[in-house]
Amino acid sequence: MDGQLLGFVGVGRMGGPMSSRLLDAGYSLCVFDTNAEAVKPPAARGAQVAASPADVASKASVVFMSLPTPTIVQEVALGERGVVHGTQVRTLIDLSTTGPGVAAMVARGLTERNITLVDSPVSGGVAGAKAGTLAVMVSCPKPAFAEVEPILKNLGRLFYTGEKPGLAQTAKLANNLLAAAALVVSSEVLAMGVKAGLDPKVLIDIINAGSGRNSATQDKFPRSILTGTFDFGFATALSYKDVRLCIDEAESLGVPMVVGSAVRQMLAVTNARFGPDSDFTCIARVVEEWAGVKIRG
Repeated sequence: MDGQLLGFVGVGRMGGPMSSRLLDAGYSLCVFDTNAEAVKPPAARGAQVAASPADVASKASVVFMSLPTPTIVQEVALGERGVVHGTQVRTLIDLSTTGPGVAAMVARGLTERNITLVDSPVSGGVAGAKAGTLAVMVSCPKPAFAEVEPILKNLGRLFYTGEKPGLAQTAKLANNLLAAAALVVSSEVLAMGVKAGLDPKVLIDIINAGSGRNSATQDKFPRSILTGTFDFGFATALSYKDVRLCIDEAESLGVPMVVGSAVRQMLAVTNARFGPDSDFTCIARVVEEWAGVKIRG
């Protein structure tokens, strides 16, 4: 690696480990985050610290964003001090989950300044970000994909979804709805089993050996629910946001989501009961309260 300088805006829970992997791969970084603490680890490894997203984009031709909400993505990309005002940037890689509408809008705004959006949401959580095993969904023009593919490969496995901005977002929303749905329904059957007298670990083992196994029973329950820690690493507010975006997109396409709507309501309840900063595995705590039983034994 020749030490190419990359920009990175948003080096927090997910952006931090992803930017660290780029440093590991030999790239140089210029970073920005509104949280001064977040920039300290990359700065300690030699990354430049910029004063704004526009400042990052005036130093690097390829800029990454990893941000929590669609509103923040719009502001960082197109706002007064946004990436769009950078003098060097030619490619903006958005690793955030915004929904296809925002991706299309950001792409249009960037095109006016001859900047290409690479719509590239990721799945796999903090653990996947650290290990470089994320599912990296990508939609952008094919020449842009050829340019960024060697860089993105450092983050995980790439899935090129097509040229249309927002296609990768649609794939990400579909994935995150399924992840939340598995957590909701698994919480319900575990509560039933425990209240009937089953050991929750035994029931999890049975499910994982049978046809009911899913991402929640295989990972989230053993790691964060049966232990009572509820620390999987994904905020309730973010899961709620992703599921809302998915349901909205389905409605705009005329696709019914009856079960998806119920999952959205469960996340709304969890968000209200335990707060937006709670871990989304707290869905199980809602079911525990309603059922009058502790799933974790």
